[in-house]
Amino acid sequence: MGRKILKNKPLVEAIFELRWELQEPAQGMKIDPHYKILIGRMYDRVKDEYPFHEQLPTATMPDEIAGYVVQHRFRKDKDKWPLIQIGPGIVTLNDTEGYIWEDFENRAYYLLDTLFEAYPDAENNLKPNGLLLRYIDAVDFNYEKEDIFTFLKDKLKVTIQMHGELFDETGVSNLPLGFDLKFSFPSAKPNGVVHLRFVRGKRKDIDALIWETHVQSIGDDAPKVKDEIRRWVVNAHELTDDWFFKMIEGELLRRFE
Repeated sequence: MGRKILKNKPLVEAIFELRWELQEPAQGMKIDPHYKILIGRMYDRVKDEYPFHEQLPTATMPDEIAGYVVQHRFRKDKDKWPLIQIGPGIVTLNDTEGYIWEDFENRAYYLLDTLFEAYPDAENNLKPNGLLLRYIDAVDFNYEKEDIFTFLKDKLKVTIQMHGELFDETGVSNLPLGFDLKFSFPSAKPNGVVHLRFVRGKRKDIDALIWETHVQSIGDDAPKVKDEIRRWVVNAHELTDDWFFKMIEGELLRRFE
């Protein structure tokens, strides 16, 4: 049974990313010889759904240093989401507050179908070597009045303890001005790594706790065939969804409902 849709979800952005191998004609240079053709062929296929083309400043970068840097966006309209991004060796699907998994999933499949159809001789030339499903969430937090470590423990099931002796008679406050906690764990389904990160940041100019959940498969762990990539998307989402709802169970879930 599917999860309920959260009316007040903490999502900042959801990102699906696919990378493929670049050619190395010279030492330190990686290029996609089909990239210039791919841009036009992609736009021809997505313009009904994403008609607004946005060229990014990175599009002026020389080809030999532009590998895996997004250079173009295709949006539903100016400043609207969701959107597709593309650069040499990389495409992404991005969404924000309007995200609903079933819609995002279908858009990810559409992006895959379009890429494999638009890439010149994809069967021989398109060689995926990296997949990423990334969620960025945020919750407002007053760092001057509340203890972030207590919040992590009580609200997000993550225990980080700083011994009080470190602060005793030192004149140092135990309320951190900043922090950046990162964890990485091996995953079997899909094969790859789960990354979890907590960092102090801002959401709409208000102090917030930002947390990110990534599922990533690179190199040999990344599936190469479109149907296998579709299964990867499903498995990666099931994993991130499971972790998210386990972490927020309790007060945060009630706040987000």
